[in-house]
Amino acid sequence: MVGFALWGCTNPLLKCGGQGIEELQEKNVLLRILHQLKFLLLNWKYMIPFLLNQSGSLVFYLTLATVDLSLAVPVTNSLAFLFTSLTAKLMGEKIGNTGTYVGMFLVAIGVSICVYSKS
Repeated sequence: MVGFALWGCTNPLLKCGGQGIEELQEKNVLLRILHQLKFLLLNWKYMIPFLLNQSGSLVFYLTLATVDLSLAVPVTNSLAFLFTSLTAKLMGEKIGNTGTYVGMFLVAIGVSICVYSKS
């Protein structure tokens, strides 16, 4: 549960924290990559969500040893999508139209069916 929450909630924060990286222009590809790395590594608005996101990956990896793989992967990915959408909405982003909300509802129903069928 913690893994998908960390993944989902940090995705919009990573997007927000990485704003401005596209403004780094260098003709030399290697210099551009180095400047972009420096920008991201020294930017706390990017690094804190990144580290939380990676801790979600670690939790997910450790969870795989104890749960049914056919249930863990779809549930985690689906709920990470829901958490991403909800967090983006809370941050003031426009996440779509009525179809998006219907899709989120259907994802939640599908996850519920998967969990119910495995129990």
